[in-house]
Formats: sequence, structure tokens, C-alpha cells
Amino acid sequence: MTKTSDTIYALSSGALPAGVAVIRLSGPQAFPMLQSLIKGPLPDSRKASLRTIRNRNGLVIDQALVLPFPAPHSFTGEDCVELQVHGSRAVVNAVFEELAGHEGGRPAEAGEFSQRAFENGKMDLVEVEGLADLLHAETEMQRRLAVEQSSGKLSALYDGWADRLTRARAFIEAELDFADEEDVPDSVANQVWIQMKALLDEINNHLTAASSAEIIRDGLKIALVGEPNVGKSSLLNALSGRDVAIVTDIAGTTRDVLNVDLNLGGYLITVSDTAGIRETADAVEQEGVKRAVAKAETADLVLHLVDTDSIPKQTSLTINTGNHVLLRSKSDKRCPSPLPSEFALELSVESGHGVEKLKSFIRDYIENRLGSASMLAPARQRHQKRLEETRNYVSDALQSEGQDLAIRSEYLRLAASSLGRITGRVDVEDLLGVIFSEFCIGK
Repeated sequence: MTKTSDTIYALSSGALPAGVAVIRLSGPQAFPMLQSLIKGPLPDSRKASLRTIRNRNGLVIDQALVLPFPAPHSFTGEDCVELQVHGSRAVVNAVFEELAGHEGGRPAEAGEFSQRAFENGKMDLVEVEGLADLLHAETEMQRRLAVEQSSGKLSALYDGWADRLTRARAFIEAELDFADEEDVPDSVANQVWIQMKALLDEINNHLTAASSAEIIRDGLKIALVGEPNVGKSSLLNALSGRDVAIVTDIAGTTRDVLNVDLNLGGYLITVSDTAGIRETADAVEQEGVKRAVAKAETADLVLHLVDTDSIPKQTSLTINTGNHVLLRSKSDKRCPSPLPSEFALELSVESGHGVEKLKSFIRDYIENRLGSASMLAPARQRHQKRLEETRNYVSDALQSEGQDLAIRSEYLRLAASSLGRITGRVDVEDLLGVIFSEFCIGK
């Protein structure tokens, strides 16, 4: 169990060696620890000052830029210090050795700086999760989505909905407690339910954008399927720009699912090369075919390759999916002829013909799926689950017309509670360990 009374420290920059290493400290002993390192008075707050870092014997470790951030105006809300030292392992280890000798100091655990920021009210859980996504972002669209999540705009939306629920409950309570008073009109409750219907519509519209946010955050899942030797593994290599899959002329070379993450025009896509689908007596290949069909049935987009000498046979009969696109492969192996209408396009990995067109096709498919969806959308299953709970409680309140107002008010209280669990305003202790474990040491 971590102690918030401890002063924590960690390397907050990238892997060593590096040009500069950033060491971060947070806690009640952060400033005394800094003074022990520089052997002098505390530098000006929130200003970078050049100081000499020395060990306990007064020997020089390094020259560094030091930045003190007094509480509460810091990332964690505690006294914080950042040291910018030269990024060698020897320098960083020497600084850590000095910090370890200071009473009340210890190395930080994964995500502990962010957890302290949450506990001190500097961020809520949505902002924390957005920050985690920003740290892990690999594509431009993931970065944009994470920035929206971590900026506080999504939290403000949920807080606004919670406030509307609280106001609605207050009006209902007023009608219950002061029904005989003239300053509580009989139509108050009717206005409340009109407003709750509008809120329900807003939540429903917000939830429709969830699938778009999931595609941006987790990537579009694409399955390459087809009979053996139609060019699935070769196409995977062409899309990734490197040899990630083994390619031979032997049918059945691919026997398991191979997944590769790619950045396509700012979007993350996960392309899965699968075993050739055919009738076989080989037990291992049968398992590969089974996995290929399962992967196709859960994919967002299925690219079904058919070479020039064959027509779709077992694959189209076996796979049950609506996002099934036919591609004609090995176009360099045949004489030019019109492309049949059932095919989206043709390509040749050998010559490169059609590969760029396929990339454009996939990007257009993603953008059509996303439509005009806002980046202000629930990107995590946890958010979606709580929003669905909120929607259901509001719906229950609306559909309980004729029942006691106290019961309908309780539905609204439960709705507000579900919203509060998204941002961390209400009882989320069991979630904290899971959420902060996503962070690296030093963040």
C-alpha cells in the first residue's frame, strides 16, 4: 500500500542514454531533497535555474536545470521538483542514490504521480484515462482523441448532465415537500420530465459515437481471408512494408492468425493474416481454418482475396459477416479484362498494382464508418457501460409515470451516481489500481 506522506521520485523521460533525463520528485520532502542536492537555498519557483548537483560528500555529480513547483500549483498538487540532468545512466543512478538516502523518500510506483494528481483534485478519472491514452498514442487520430479526453471537455459534459439530474431531483423534492405552497407551481414536475427526455436524447446521441471512438482508440480490425495461396501473406507484407509473414508456394503455409498493427493515414488498423480456408484432413490446419473463420466473424472489415484462376468457393459459404469485400489478387498473372462487379478492386503484390488503391479504400471505409462523429465521445468500455446505466435509469424514471414521485426521483439519483462513477466523483476505489497500472513509472 502506497503512502501519500512519502516523497516519491522517478525518471520521467525516455530510456537512457539520452541527451537529457528528467527526474521528477513529489511530496512534502521534495524541496529539502532538492536543497540537499544543490547544497544551497531553494531556487525561484516555477523558473528553470542552473545548479550544480553534488553528492553527500560534496563531489560534483552533474550540472542541471532545476524547477521547483510549490503546492498546490503543480501537476500532483504537492510540492514538486523537476531536475533536467544529462541523460547518462551513471548520472541518473548517482542522483537516485542521493535521493534514496534521504528520509521519507522512495522510488515512485507506476502511475503514482498521476494518482496523486487525482487524489488531490488536479484531474478526474476521465482526464487521467485520457492522459494514459495520450502516452500510448501511436497515430494522429489517437492523439486527437486522447487530447479531447484529457482536456476536461468530456468531464465537463458529464458534470453538466449530473447537474441537470441534481436540479431535476431538487424540483421533484420541492414538489413533494412543499406541494401546498404557492411558490411551487403544479407544472414543475411536468417541466422536469420534458428536460429529462431531452437529456435522454443527448445521452443516446452520445452513445452512438462510441463505436467511432473505439475504432480510433483500439484500431479498425481487418481480416485477410481466402483459399490457400491467393496472396494473403504477401498482401500483409505489402501493406506493412516489411516481411512479417512467411510466404511460400506451399499451400497451407499460414496455419495461425498473424496480427500486425499499422498506421494508415493517421488511423490505427490491425490486419490479421489467416490460414487458407479449405477442406483438409490435417488437424493443425483444421484448427487454423477454424481460427480464420472466427477472426473474420469478429473483424470490422473482411478482405476476401480471390486469385485470377479461381472463384469464391468455401470462403463465402463459411464466413458470416456483412463487411465482406472481394478483392481479385495476382492481377499480373492474367490478360487484362474488365473487373467483375462483385469485386471492389484488383491488385498485384508482385507488381504493386492496386496496393495504394487498397490503402485508400480502407481509409475511405474508416472515414465513412466514423462519419462526422465528434472526438468528444466515450472511447472506453467502462465509460460506455456507465453511460448505458445512466440512460436506463433516466428511461426508467420517464416510463414510471403514475408512480410515486419519490421512486422516480430515486431513478434520477441512480443515474447521477452512474455518471459520477465515470469521472470518479462517486465510489471508484476498486478501479484505481487498474487505471493507474496503465501508466509508466514517472507519470
